Amino acid sequence: MQNFDYQTPTRLIFGRGAVDEKLAEVMSRFGEKVLLTYGGGSIRKIGLYDRVKEILKDKEIYELPDIQPNPKYDPSVLDGVKICKEHGIDVILSVGGGSVLDCSKAIAAGAKYDGDPWDLISYKATAEDALPIVDIITLAATGSEYDPGGVISRTETNDKIGYVDPHLFPAVSFLDPVYTFSVSRKQTAAGCADAMNHIMEQYFCEDSTLLNDGFMEAGLKSLMINAKKCLEDPEDYEARAEMMLCCTYGCNGIYALGSSDSGWPCHAIEHALSAYYDITHGEGLAIITPRWMEHILSGKTVGRFVKYGVNVFGIDPDQDEYNIARQAIDATYRFFESIGIPMHLRDVGIDGSRIGEMAHHIAVNEGLENAWIPLDENDLVKILTESL
Repeated sequence: MQNFDYQTPTRLIFGRGAVDEKLAEVMSRFGEKVLLTYGGGSIRKIGLYDRVKEILKDKEIYELPDIQPNPKYDPSVLDGVKICKEHGIDVILSVGGGSVLDCSKAIAAGAKYDGDPWDLISYKATAEDALPIVDIITLAATGSEYDPGGVISRTETNDKIGYVDPHLFPAVSFLDPVYTFSVSRKQTAAGCADAMNHIMEQYFCEDSTLLNDGFMEAGLKSLMINAKKCLEDPEDYEARAEMMLCCTYGCNGIYALGSSDSGWPCHAIEHALSAYYDITHGEGLAIITPRWMEHILSGKTVGRFVKYGVNVFGIDPDQDEYNIARQAIDATYRFFESIGIPMHLRDVGIDGSRIGEMAHHIAVNEGLENAWIPLDENDLVKILTESL
């Protein structure tokens, strides 16, 4: 078991009616000038935009709308930093999914930095402070509401960087599953795939414990069962609630305290796909994951695949270990397919023309030579090619 130093400063307020009950009290602690960040029109359609504005009617609110999936450094981060500096913003209120919150985190740090905010995102400089962030999550997926990181894309350089800093933990996160009732089938499935990948990348590692493995196996089973329930009945409160909490735990570290690091290989690979082609993150992960699994299957890894297959999918343990492992990989593929995710890169508009370029970009920028199973440029070409 590995040493760890763990702290989670984020306050979670979970459940039906949480915003109505406690948003005013929470926001009263952070000052009068609020930057309200959000994406498209979904929060207006479900009435959340109007409700937030009503609760905060006595605050001085500035708005940054139209934050995109795979949030962009330019314009969203830069525009948000500009608003914060020009108006002396006290607190950011992020309302939406993980992309809105990821963007808000970069803005929060950039607002307290005198240089180019990209210095912070690219780790050329370290944040010394950040604005406080409160969020209302409307999509169960990324877990950004309970972690200190986010992912920002810079279109002109095809960079998509995971930016992590302890200043970026949200101060308070509101999790009301009712706000996920209107999430589309596509985004519900993609959110499940994203959260499952968060768990699997922590599960497949050198050193783990019975406690961690059991927690992660339960999380995977919960996500698979409840995602299907959500697709069958989008207003199944219990299914939406359990799926939301599974997603919230995703990147916080709690699933794998004391385990060794995996290197987060599938996320590193998918960052290039969505940076180059702007595809849905969860769909890219679902496509890559079983191909990565097959690629790393070996004498070193087969035992983990056996445990995964037996404990998550209920595969008969009285078989050859490689048979169990391959059944587990196939079951992973079939689950993603069963919830409507396209399972080939060509299905999401990616052909083979830039595979070499993307593989080189990943190899140079993502550090996968240090992953549990190291990956070099040739490995990445093979995984991407198999994913076509």
